[in-house]
Amino acid sequence: MLKFFNTNQQSFLKKLDAILSKRKLEQKKRSVNIKKILLDVKNKGDKAIIKYELKFSKIKSKSKKLIFTKDEINKISKSIDKNLKKSIDLAYVRIKRFHSKQKFTSFRFIDNYKNNLSYKHSPIDKVGVYVPGGTASYPSTVLMNCIPAMVAGVKNIYLTTPAFGTKVNPAIVYAAKKCGVKEIYKTGGAQSIAGFTYGTKTFTKVDKIVGPGNAFVAAAKKEVYGDVGIDMVAGPSEVTIVADKYSNPTWIASDLIAQAEHDMFAQSILISNSKDLISSVNLKLKEQLHNLPKKKIASTSIKNYGLAIYANNQNKIIDSVNTIAPEHLEIDFKDTKKILKKIKNAGSIFIGKFSPEAIGDYIAGPNHVLPTSGSAKFSSGLSVSDFLKRHSLIKITKTGIERLGPSVINLAQHENLHGHANSIKMRLKKEN
Repeated sequence: MLKFFNTNQQSFLKKLDAILSKRKLEQKKRSVNIKKILLDVKNKGDKAIIKYELKFSKIKSKSKKLIFTKDEINKISKSIDKNLKKSIDLAYVRIKRFHSKQKFTSFRFIDNYKNNLSYKHSPIDKVGVYVPGGTASYPSTVLMNCIPAMVAGVKNIYLTTPAFGTKVNPAIVYAAKKCGVKEIYKTGGAQSIAGFTYGTKTFTKVDKIVGPGNAFVAAAKKEVYGDVGIDMVAGPSEVTIVADKYSNPTWIASDLIAQAEHDMFAQSILISNSKDLISSVNLKLKEQLHNLPKKKIASTSIKNYGLAIYANNQNKIIDSVNTIAPEHLEIDFKDTKKILKKIKNAGSIFIGKFSPEAIGDYIAGPNHVLPTSGSAKFSSGLSVSDFLKRHSLIKITKTGIERLGPSVINLAQHENLHGHANSIKMRLKKEN
């Protein structure tokens, strides 16, 4: 099932990186050109959005309504299953509590020359949240993207999810209402990203777009970056599990499958110092995949991108993890502390046998919007800070410019920026 990789071979990190790069290359081949769609929406607004919605969804509809009315939102929200409502309510409380701890405080200090230097934060004004529809219709996506924006103080949150001419998942509408979303639009795809970016008669133009999506959505977000802010360009989901002979192979197999069922391009990796565990996990994978509703997706993912890495010492385990830089990392290892101490690259880390990645997707509290495809080497998961702008405030005194000015002049002249130097010199001239 899982392709076997032995870290005892020479230059194993280089070879491991080559295996990971092959998957990244496959993702790049999936990239699509959506410039025409973006330009069309920019020029023709709602008309273009409707055109592409009908084209890609293959739904025949004469409707021109791209937004849910308040009455529709209230009615749909009330139709949610009671048990599901309770679960969303619990997740909301836990996610909000965790993100509330992330609030940043401003600071101010006065230096030796009585210059006043400070740093403050202010929330982004308008945020657009993209929530996938169809088979990937997740209320958890609503909570994970809207709650940190709420905590940051964003007053205007807008959301779009594919529901043009079709029914919408009531859980998505309920979660959006609970998060205080101002408007909910009924469309998906690159056309919705364009709607958020440029604004239309229906779509409100936003300052930042967050939320996952398919290849078209990811490509659109990448293309519009600069006109608006984005959270990240995320690829298919992934998990790496570090386990030893004491781990439960049934549980490990279930966690690998949980990630594999997301997408045929998802990647599930097991790293272990026990060949027996690797063999047992492979047997359990076959057993559990047999009755899985998403068997085809999960089996394809594991067959093409699943990997079992045998590492006979902790340094090789740590090096392998840091090379992979996984979106999700589970550590089910007897000696967790030594490994955890040296892990530098991972999106979210789950510690111990009772901490499956699935609990982080829904209800633990930390955000499930995380860096993928090795980008955990330089980026982090979605947080309150992603919805805050940071401002430096500088107030220089007369003494301050007299003491610091000469050094500024020296540096500016060295860089051949005489206009910069002159703006300081003017202030240092003695008045007649």
